[in-house]
Amino acid sequence: MRKSGAGGLVYSTESGRMCPQCRQPVDACVCAAKAAAVPKGDGVVRVSRETKGRGGKAVTLVRGVERSAMELALLGKKLRTGCGTGGTVKDGVIEVQGDHCERVIELLRKDGFTVKRAGG
Repeated sequence: MRKSGAGGLVYSTESGRMCPQCRQPVDACVCAAKAAAVPKGDGVVRVSRETKGRGGKAVTLVRGVERSAMELALLGKKLRTGCGTGGTVKDGVIEVQGDHCERVIELLRKDGFTVKRAGG
């Protein structure tokens, strides 16, 4: 076995395949558990409108949704389709282009979320 200058394992037949992120054997990999972890909140989804840093364009933000990354992406797709606009999911926050707060709140309530309007 040799170690590279960066301290990573170069080659080993001792434990089989290694995870490139956590450098553990694939059977003992902890990356999947970290990715599956869902952030905990108070159970209230907050919908707000923001224009800062976007050249004056309004964006509807949805925060506090306690879902995994994949479920969050699917919910974001549903909200964007319901509003007929674009958007993205970044760092657990769903961004919908345009001022669609009321429509997003209505769509989230239909899905059974407790929704609160934030920021005025």
